[in-house]
Amino acid sequence: MATNRTFTMIKPDAVADQHIGDILAMIEHGGFRIVELQKVTLTPERAGEFYAVHKERPFYGDLVKYMSSGPIVAAILEKDNAVADFRTLIGATNPANAEEGTIRKKFAKSIEANAVHGSDSDENAQIEGAFFFKS
Repeated sequence: MATNRTFTMIKPDAVADQHIGDILAMIEHGGFRIVELQKVTLTPERAGEFYAVHKERPFYGDLVKYMSSGPIVAAILEKDNAVADFRTLIGATNPANAEEGTIRKKFAKSIEANAVHGSDSDENAQIEGAFFFKS
């Protein structure tokens, strides 16, 4: 059963490029309500915890380094069918393959610096949201 909440994170590249406001505006215009929001810089240890599922993958070290390279903006979003609708709004991981009008098509620089993270399931949305927010 689909829930009405998902988790997102505006990544260090998009924060550094001053796209927070534009990305949040796209999220709100997409029909999402921002329930929780915080700007934080992850330590390498904390980034490693968040991405622990990828620990055995060859890109893990670079991912942790990148995600702790500057501030991120974490948010819990609410909307009917939140996870699937948000995945549509952000677009493909590779911005070259992302649809026009998606967040990644507009703001991502590469597969690695792809502007935003979006939960891929209701279960992960709960886990990832709880990582940053207590409510």
